[in-house]
Amino acid sequence: MRNGRRGPQEKAKDFKKSILDLIKYCKPYFIPVLVSIILALISSILSIIGPDKLRKITNLITEGLMGSINLSKIKEIAIFLIIIYVISAILGYLEQYIMAIVTNKFSKQLRKEIIEKINNIPLAYFDKTSYGDILSRVTNDVDTLSMTLNQSLGNLVSSITLLIGSTIMMFVTNGIMTLTAILSSVFGFVFMTLIISKSQKYFARLQDEIGELNGHIEEMYSGHNVMKVYNGVDNANEKFNEINDRIFDNARKGNFLSGLMHPFMGFISNFGYVCVCIVGALLTMNNVIDFGVIVAFMLYIRLFTQPLSQIAQAASSLQSCAAASERVFEFLGEEEMSDESAISKKLDKNEVKGEIVFDHVKFGYDENKTIIKDFNVKVKPGEKIAIVGETGAGKTTMVNLLMKFYEINSGNIFIDGVSTKELSRKNIHDLFIMVLQDAWVFEGSIKENIRYNKTKVTDKEVEDVCKVVGLHHFIKSLSDGYDTILSDNESLSLGQKQLLTIARGMIKDAPFLILDEATSSVDTRTEELVQKAMDKLTEGRTSFIIAHRLSTIKNADLILMMKDGNIIETGSHEELLKLNGKYAELYNSQFETMN
Repeated sequence: MRNGRRGPQEKAKDFKKSILDLIKYCKPYFIPVLVSIILALISSILSIIGPDKLRKITNLITEGLMGSINLSKIKEIAIFLIIIYVISAILGYLEQYIMAIVTNKFSKQLRKEIIEKINNIPLAYFDKTSYGDILSRVTNDVDTLSMTLNQSLGNLVSSITLLIGSTIMMFVTNGIMTLTAILSSVFGFVFMTLIISKSQKYFARLQDEIGELNGHIEEMYSGHNVMKVYNGVDNANEKFNEINDRIFDNARKGNFLSGLMHPFMGFISNFGYVCVCIVGALLTMNNVIDFGVIVAFMLYIRLFTQPLSQIAQAASSLQSCAAASERVFEFLGEEEMSDESAISKKLDKNEVKGEIVFDHVKFGYDENKTIIKDFNVKVKPGEKIAIVGETGAGKTTMVNLLMKFYEINSGNIFIDGVSTKELSRKNIHDLFIMVLQDAWVFEGSIKENIRYNKTKVTDKEVEDVCKVVGLHHFIKSLSDGYDTILSDNESLSLGQKQLLTIARGMIKDAPFLILDEATSSVDTRTEELVQKAMDKLTEGRTSFIIAHRLSTIKNADLILMMKDGNIIETGSHEELLKLNGKYAELYNSQFETMN
């Protein structure tokens, strides 16, 4: 894992950076957090006052045993104690209430920024990162941050206040017994520091492993049928068990080391309690202190050692928080697509003529490998352009560049004479209808799926496009017709999903059309219906068709035969067959296969 390969200095640097990023991000919540901290401080100070008042009550009782007990004075102090403890409890409640609101708002805002970040990150990031890992950052890591801040921040402030306040009060009461308490607890500080340094790496690895596990589970369920058909269940389970074992191992080691803090600090607390009692008894026997001082110190030593245990627990939680913070802010710090705020040009889709020019376009997903080497083509308004070629020839890449999903390395792409560099992505996407090979539907009614992101669409328009693509009869056969909710319980065949996405594309009124293997998942008879629908859809639009079935592009105005990112043949279907080149070879091989 990435965290496992870093050296101690890098780990410490990342830990500090994660905490600093978290503090920086929490700036908008400064005021409510400050109020919460002040409440925790006051509550802790009130708790520190208690032992001193109990010491006075003890002294009064001791004096009473040798004379008369001043009940009125004891009553006065007791009432005062009850008041400060009630106030302390109320302030503690308010502090927890405020922190609960702040942390939930914090996690809500963090999730919102992550979703916005997802929409601004280049597609190249998703090519190298599993969806499960991204989901883990949105859910698991953000929840870890929220819970840690909610549970640990207030306790940490209270603990530090109690530690400092009890130390001061002990020195005021008696210096010898204070030194006894501190010396008996110094081992706790050393042990706590050692534990934190050793366990942090396991918590960092744990968060990464959870992200990898989520990615693997997402792959297993998205490809469940394929996994079953190819008997890959055992291999998938084996990989799952490997990741699960690593999660268990890191969680076990991290929690074991962190778990040592609580019992050890409990031992230190009891050890200090015994030392204070022994030293206090000796001092009382020599008339250096009175019995009330021992009673007060018995409480002070609890107030002194208890924060150490709470600080240790908070430090343990902060390690998980730092690991989660590193993953979340690493994602938020990813490079975004180029800023388009300065772009002022805009093409009106109702006025676009439909001309597209690729001018010496070069592109590669990385600097060492160029996929599109020198792509040049001019597409006239209303033309139907088919792009064919073997797998990896660069067909889909060209479409991605046209849609500005990726930035071209050199050259230019013009739409009606305007460079795509001068147009916003949103404007470009508004000009295109896109029907992809992967049929995507979301949970909602069939009507909502077809109308996707368009509001002014009548039910009749929806029915009309469904009749064109051949979906109307099937939809009417469903229990709720067009209001049928598509979910895991209402399954559609892959072909039906493809027809639905084609209908969605027909609803969108745009001057350009991109069909990326849109008929690849339908049978021959359905393909004829879809082909007729496509012919109607392409009327008056400049269309780009990516196809492996060459029989579906016979009526294209221009066919581009691509190989290794270059156009090697151009022409109509008949012209390319007469040329008897690569296209003819590919077409004849498909024809022979079908026969």
